[in-house]
This record gives sequence, C-alpha cells and structure tokens, in this order.
Amino acid sequence: MIPRIHRRGRRTLGLLHYLYGPGTHEEHTDPHLVASFDGNAPDPGRDPSATLRQLQRLLDQPLENLDPGDRPDRHVWHLSVRNAAEDRVLTDETWADIARRMVAAAGIDPGGGEPACRWAAVRHAADHIHIVATLVREDGRKPRLHRDAARVQVAARQLETDLGLRQLHAGDGTAAKRPTSAERHKAGRHGRDRTAREELRAAVRRAAAGATGEEEFFDRLAAAGLIIRKRAAPSGDLLGYTVALPDDRNRNREPVLFSGSKLAPDLSLPRLRARWNPTSPSSRTGNATPGGRMASSRAAARRRSATAAWEALLIIEHADAPVAAAYVAATGEILDALAATSAPRTRRDLHEAAAAFERASRSHIRAEHAHARALRQAARDLAYGGHALSRGEDGATTAMVIDTLYFLAIAAAHWHARHQHAQQAAAARAAAGHLRTAYRTAARAPLEAMRRRGRQLPISDQQAFAVTVRQAVPDLAEPILAEPGWLALAATLAEAQAAGHDPTVLLRDAARHRELDTADSLSEVLAWRLRRAAGLPAATTVPLTSSRDRPQADEPSADRSDAKRRTP
Repeated sequence: MIPRIHRRGRRTLGLLHYLYGPGTHEEHTDPHLVASFDGNAPDPGRDPSATLRQLQRLLDQPLENLDPGDRPDRHVWHLSVRNAAEDRVLTDETWADIARRMVAAAGIDPGGGEPACRWAAVRHAADHIHIVATLVREDGRKPRLHRDAARVQVAARQLETDLGLRQLHAGDGTAAKRPTSAERHKAGRHGRDRTAREELRAAVRRAAAGATGEEEFFDRLAAAGLIIRKRAAPSGDLLGYTVALPDDRNRNREPVLFSGSKLAPDLSLPRLRARWNPTSPSSRTGNATPGGRMASSRAAARRRSATAAWEALLIIEHADAPVAAAYVAATGEILDALAATSAPRTRRDLHEAAAAFERASRSHIRAEHAHARALRQAARDLAYGGHALSRGEDGATTAMVIDTLYFLAIAAAHWHARHQHAQQAAAARAAAGHLRTAYRTAARAPLEAMRRRGRQLPISDQQAFAVTVRQAVPDLAEPILAEPGWLALAATLAEAQAAGHDPTVLLRDAARHRELDTADSLSEVLAWRLRRAAGLPAATTVPLTSSRDRPQADEPSADRSDAKRRTP
C-alpha cells in the first residue's frame, strides 16, 4: 500500500473537478464518495441532486469562520492511497476504513473527541482512493501535521498486515521519484514499456557508470542520443543539467526535460562530482583519453571486474559504514556497465538486475567514494571494453563476473539489513535473483566444457582431487562430490595444479567466504573462484596431455551416477 501526500493546494473545487472528472487520459471510472468526516457528505458521483460546489462548500465551511487574513494560503490537503498491483480489489467499505485510519494517523481527524478537519475520500479506480481535507479544524485552529507523511507510511504498513496485502518496506526518503499517472499513460499511448523518466534514469546511470568527469559524462549522454541542457551561473560555472528523450515532447512540441535530481537523488551534478573526485568536487579527473579507453579486451575487463567485485565483497562486511556505502554505490555502476555491454542472451536479466539494484545503491549514509575507485574503474573497463560475445572466453568471463556480483548483491542486502534499510535490502535481494537467472544462462556452455574436461581426467586423478576436497573443505566435501558441477571443479583443480598452484590451499581460501552457503551449486562457485584466483582462463582450454589420459572404451564414464563409487 502506497500513501502519497501531494503538494498542498488553494482550490478545493478544482481538485474535486479532477477527482470526479474523466481524468487526464479517460482513466477515471465510476467516481464516488466512500467516506467523509461525518458520513453524510453529498456525493456528486452517485446522487444526481448533489453537486461538486455543494461538497466544496461543506468541506471549506471552517474557512468562512476565519478572518481573511487568518486563512491559510494553501488550505487543501490531498492524500492518495494506492494498492500494489498484485493486491486483491478492495470493497468500498474497506477503503472507507482505510481512509478513516489514514486521516487519524496524519492528524487530520485524530478521533477521541479531538477537534478535526473536514475531509472526504473519493474512489475513481479499483486500486486507489484520494482523500481531500481542509486544513482548518472545527475550532478554527490548524491541525497538527508534523511528520504526517511518515505517520501515514506507518499506518500503511499496519494496514498491509491487517488486510493481508503485499508487505512493502518503509522508505527513508532516498528513493527515486516514481512516475506520475500522466507519465504512465503517456508511455502507454506511445507504446513504451517504460516511462520517459524511467528510460532517462537508466540512460543517465549508464552514462555515469565508470565516468571520470563532466566532459566524459556529457559526451556519453550525447552519444546515447539524449537532448542535453546545461545550466550555468553568470560566472560560467556549471550548476546542473537536464535531459530529455528526442521523441518525448509536450503539447508545444518542446522536449520534456528532467533534471538529474528529479531522476534520482544521486544523479544530480553535485552528487556525481562527489564520485568523480571525492576530495575536490569541482575538478575534473583524467585518464579519459580515447586511447586509454580501449586498452583492455572484453574478457580481460570482465576478469578484472570479477576480481574487483570479489575484493569489494570482502570489504563490505567489515568496513566502516561510509566506506561500505561507497562500495555498494559502485556496485550499481558495475551492474549498469555490465548490462550495457552484455550479450543478447543475458542482456534482459542483467538490465533488470541493474534496475533493481538502483534502489540499493544509496541510503542516508554518506559514501566516501574514494575508497571504491577500483570498483568504479572496473565499471569503466566494462563500459569501454565493448559488447561481449556469448561464447568462448567472453562468455565464460561473463559467467565468472555475474557469479561474483551475485554474492556481492547478497552482501549488500545483508549490509542494508543491518542498518535497517528495508527497501534497499529488498532491492539488493531482487537484483541477486535476476543475477542468478543471468548466471544460469551465461554459465551453461562454459560449465559443460569444464565437465567434459573433468570426465576426461584419469580415475586416479579424480580420486586424488576428491581427497583434496575432503582435506580442504571437510564440512562441504560430500555435497560437493555429489553435485554435477563436481567434474567442473575437478577439471579446474587439474588446471590449477598444472599451472603450479597448490589445489588444497586455493580451495581452502576460496571456501572461506561465508556467503558460500547461499549458492545453488557449491562446486560451480568454487570452480569460478579458483579460476579467478589462479589466473586460469575462464573457458577451459587445457588439452589432454596424452592418449593414455583418455578413458578406454570399456572404462565407465565419470558422470554423477557413479561419482561416489570412484571416490574413496
């Protein structure tokens, strides 16, 4: 349930005309009253003899008892209360009870014999109501509305529990502004899945991902095809910016512009400058030359991103709050950059992961961005590494970085939960769900190649690596050896050993992180961690060294069905 207090108004009649009218885009159906301050207010929607003027005069009558100079300039209080899309349709009687509890929580009509304001609740759609009130009590005094927005949110959480509705999370004022109903209807008319505000927010976040200064940021916005307007002071110093989609116009055929702060709090120019140069927001950082941008290959950029994400994962759990907040914010950048450069097979899921994590990327904790430069550099490498292929080393390193980012999102969810950031924690968990789906798609081919390599290992090698697993991770050994991914891990251990590493030490280090228990497949996660730590190719390329390494025709294959028979 989403209550929203709108900007106070001056004309009760004007608001009533809107609520009882057809709506901006003919979206209002059967407008009628569901509740009022005395239960007897005229209802122009259901009573043919009632008029909007009668209802307005009734609500505004307490104003007439005041001298003109004592009347509030903006006396119209307006609250909308909307259900979640998946909630059931509520009856008028239930909405009436919701309205009474909302005005009591806000202080409009507190009950208990206290003087109250006059109010009315109008329903013109299945999923929401509007409450209109006059901000003068019957005794001529103003209502006590301190923190009314916070109080109606608390009431909404209780109503969700009482009515069995979807449980939403309390906000902290750092969420991006939701699209208005007019913006949603406009998007529908133009056949867009998202509103202009949402498309611009995603485009600006992609442009900001890994950027090092204003010039590069605005170049990226221009390359994305956005209309850009910069706002400067008389001195010439840049104060802010607005952006618009090329085909989003108002009735005068002018572009509909949104400032960065209207898209999301962390997309304002001052907040972006804090990322680019934490010690001197007004300066521009270097390392943005075109030659430097293309210095890394796609696969190398993904490998470095996996390493940076792993390091961030270890830091978030133990760092001070401002440092951890910086890493969480930079995680949003790396997700934006990965989604923008992903192969078609994983693109949708990665875009959804980035969109979900957007809410998790900021809170009231002030981030010390200087600490997360490595993670932001990884986002930059991804942005300039180009679009990845879905096969070979590109595809395998994509699976590797997604696997690491999944655990990073889970760590961010835990961090937010510890700081009572309910909305952000839920957003990070949602992002992790999309990353899990993207991982399954990206990892299918490289894991099958690893499993094939594992089947080709001599039985004696498989048994030896099973002993390694039991020595390195005794508590996890049996589940690992029973998984289909065990063969991929065995192949990885063989490659690590061939490269001169100690498989036992590598495996023990890889299994230390506590988030391992959230993995779908322990062996797969360990295989990716070993490949990253040992610097092995993400896509297995180690050939069989001789014909005797190949299983004989009468030798049973090393598949899951007889894995236990072959391991001591």
